[in-house]
This record gives sequence, structure tokens and C-alpha cells, in this order.
Amino acid sequence: MKLRGLHAHSYSLEHSVPRASVRAIAILGVLVDRGGLSEAMERIHALLDPSPSTQVGTGQVITLNPEYLMRARQDATLRHIIAAAGVRVADGVGLIVAARLLYGANHSIARVTGNDLVAALAAEGVPLFLLGAAPGVAEDAAAVLMRRHPQAQIVGMWAGDAGPGDDAETRRRINATDARVVLVAYGMPKQDHWIARNLPHLNASVAIGVGGAFDYLAGRVPRAPAWMRVHGLEWFYRLIRQPWRWRRILIVWQFAVLVVSIAARQWAQSFLSTRFTRFTGGR
Repeated sequence: MKLRGLHAHSYSLEHSVPRASVRAIAILGVLVDRGGLSEAMERIHALLDPSPSTQVGTGQVITLNPEYLMRARQDATLRHIIAAAGVRVADGVGLIVAARLLYGANHSIARVTGNDLVAALAAEGVPLFLLGAAPGVAEDAAAVLMRRHPQAQIVGMWAGDAGPGDDAETRRRINATDARVVLVAYGMPKQDHWIARNLPHLNASVAIGVGGAFDYLAGRVPRAPAWMRVHGLEWFYRLIRQPWRWRRILIVWQFAVLVVSIAARQWAQSFLSTRFTRFTGGR
């Protein structure tokens, strides 16, 4: 179906020593892009139209959250996928807080959600293929996108399956369109493994794992109220509405404990170093 805008090995703490650069910072050994939506879109356009002299990584875009980082500590394949990705945005308040604790306010990162990227691409009229979610959800999400952004180009939709057995058919459907970006809604980490496995065989040069974005757009899963999202309480809203997600919420708390322990160690080392320097008179 083609629509165009209604015209159709675990890590120890030592492996988690923070590192920062102009573009990205490392949290628990995983690099996270620091820029906001405009910077993320610039990177995506660089992936869509790369110059021969520009090395921008693979065309995979990952929307990171604490669960990603905790899983990556145990999953070497996922760590490699994240490291190779062309864009790694922070889609999770936990990462924003972690960056402040580990680096201070001068090395903050901005939050960019999968919903933000989907809306921006639709508004720009970039040809999109919507892959994943339950049958019928992508179609409903496409209708909402085109209603909000008349210039949106939704060139194909397919629920498919995240397993390798469906790869050939899914690639055939995507390559039969002129999609430039594939939005993959299989959830973490299935969508990321799917993209890493299939992107080299697609005509589209960029693929973004968008998690539950289609469900939110289609109204199948309500988003937390704006005030809860602003204050980083989406996890609490999800826990109330979907109590069976408690194990995933627990991972977020484990992430918080780990980050706080690293930050406390850094503070203690800095404090002791300062005291020692004063005691010795800088000798």
C-alpha cells in the first residue's frame, strides 16, 4: 500500500569510566549523542546524502534509554550495533540525569525521542516506510501523520516480523517503494538487530528504531500527560497503566543505582585528591 500525504560479559565500573567529546558522551561505556533534534536531523540528512569525504557511521539511528545501556552491558552484539550507528540520541530522561551526575551541567545532553524524529521527518516530506507494530497499527499511525503533516510521504506499511524468517519478504516490500527512511517499530532490541541485519540490503539508506511510536500515534497506547513527561515520570505512568512492565521498570532503577555509585566514586576521588593537594601544599 502506498500513500503520499493523502495524495498518497558484563562491564565492571572500571569499564564505565565517563568520557566526553563535543558530539557525544559515554554513559556506562555507551556513547550518547549530546545534540538536540536539529543536530540529530542534520546527522540523518548527512546519512541520506553522504559526501565521499564524510564518515558518518552506518545509516542506523538508535533512540537510547537506560534499558538499552543496561542490556548492552551484557550483550556484545548490541554494544557493537550501538557503537556503529550513525546517530544515537537520548530518548530517556534517565540519560539526561545520568549525564549531569557524571559530567556536570557543562556537559549536558538533550532529549530526542523517536516520536520527535518521526514527526520531523514527516514534516519534511521524507519518503517513509512504516515497519512493525501489530497489524493495522502502522496504517492508523500513517493516517495520523498525514493529517498532522499534509506534506508527509508514507510510501509503504507492513507489520512483518522481527525474526530472520520474514526478512526476505520485508526487504522485497521495502525495496519495491522509493522509501528513503524505514521506521522500525519492533521494540528494543529486536528492531536494532533487524536494522543491523537488513539495512545493507535495502535501497533506503537510513533506518530508525522507533519502539512504540506507532502505537502512540495510532492511539493504541496513551502517552503520559505532558507534565509527567517534562518531569521524567513516564515510567511511573506506564507502570500504573501496564503493571506487567515492572521488570523493565526495575532495570531503570538498577541503572540509576549504578550511575549514582559511579558518580559517588568520582566525587570521593576528587574530594580526596583535593584534600591531599592542600595537605601537601601542592608538592
